[in-house]
Amino acid sequence: VPEGVIAQLRDYQMEGLNWLVCLNELGWGGCLADDMGLGKTLQMLTFLQWLKNNKLMPKTSLVVAPTTLMFNWENEIKKFTPGLTFYRHHGPGRIQNDLSFFDNYDIILTTYGMVVSDIDALKDYAFNYIILDESQAIKNPFSKRYKAARVLNANNRFVLTGTPIENNTFDLYAQMNFLNPGLLGSLEFFRTEFSNPIDRKNDMTKAAELRKMVYPFVLRRTKSKVAKELPEKVESILYCDMGTRQRKVYEAFRNEYRHKIVDRIEEVGIKRAGFIILEGLMKLRQICDSPALLNSDVDYGDDSVKLEELLTNITERTQNHKILVFSQFLGMLSMIRNSLESLNIIYEYMDGSTSAKARQDKVVHFQEDDTCRVFLISLKTGGVGLNLTEADYVYLIDPWWNPAVEQQAIDRTHRIGQDKNIFAYKLICKDTIEEKIVKLQDKKKALAQDIIGSEQSFIKHLTKNDIEDLFS
Repeated sequence: VPEGVIAQLRDYQMEGLNWLVCLNELGWGGCLADDMGLGKTLQMLTFLQWLKNNKLMPKTSLVVAPTTLMFNWENEIKKFTPGLTFYRHHGPGRIQNDLSFFDNYDIILTTYGMVVSDIDALKDYAFNYIILDESQAIKNPFSKRYKAARVLNANNRFVLTGTPIENNTFDLYAQMNFLNPGLLGSLEFFRTEFSNPIDRKNDMTKAAELRKMVYPFVLRRTKSKVAKELPEKVESILYCDMGTRQRKVYEAFRNEYRHKIVDRIEEVGIKRAGFIILEGLMKLRQICDSPALLNSDVDYGDDSVKLEELLTNITERTQNHKILVFSQFLGMLSMIRNSLESLNIIYEYMDGSTSAKARQDKVVHFQEDDTCRVFLISLKTGGVGLNLTEADYVYLIDPWWNPAVEQQAIDRTHRIGQDKNIFAYKLICKDTIEEKIVKLQDKKKALAQDIIGSEQSFIKHLTKNDIEDLFS
């Protein structure tokens, strides 16, 4: 493990590092295609640290990711490789003409949308590596994303994806052509020689020939292959960045309640201002899920970055794994239900109104029917008495005051009879009250585990400074 990496790499992650180093020495691009949750980002950061330590990173490297994952990269750099400097090229205030200041950083973080928008400037900058995260984003060779990515200038290229092939063999072409141009021939040659025979005629000879061609350039490990090396349970935060309309609603409500609460505390004291604090907290947390959850005559829209992120994970990143989804807001679960139905994804649903008999039937269906991949559960309903060991991915849509309640939800699948490793993800909106709640959970962890079970009891243990910070 290179000096400067603050992590204990598992054996398969060390193999991944060695593979990346080998391709680097040979000058070939590669696709790290491990299952979601196996640490692709950590392996890539370790490789970039290795390059820097060996003075093989004379130039800046560019990481392109979906907006949500850009924040995850930021956090993982700070956590695992704090010696790597980075700059986030994103948002309306970014510099779009003279990019020479990129030279001051090891890594530039940006999104696919920014690459398309700023391609005229980006294509003239010479990067060391270009790394595409969730590279299935460029699988369509006729898309603007693919065309923009292809004209970027770099010494070499890597991509990360848990699903290099989502729908058919043709998905592979654009990603491999980005990595090693010409390896699979022209687009028409690939379609005639491989894609059509494999996808339409199930030609196993052609499939074996294609596998042999791409084998050196694709490294894929599944959870089942490396299960012995994994901890029983891995918990992570997925940071979500609200779109402009959702953010505008959030800012308006936050400003309104900040003034109301400060005035109320000045007037009657913090203990008697509990109702208005609770109301403000609830509204802001609902908006983080979606403004559609606000019980209002005003139409604030139904934008939801969390819904987009969840659906991306269900349809693109988790493949055939079974998934539990928890939210404390029935309105959010309803929005998710509607989206799953529109995508023809089979699911089960349970909330407090579900009878005991119906609950058991739903559990049996989810546990025994391979086509039923998703179980939507209200957080408090799912906290006790359910045995859902077929699931190995858990998504907590909104943070709860008491971390113990969240653990109870995760433990619906992490229990006796579970023979798979569990990956639990908490969806948190960046720069919102949710991020502050997570920090307060950590700050008051002992208190939360012993006492806190609801908003009311949580507020009793907050200071005036805590409350002002929540609404700042």
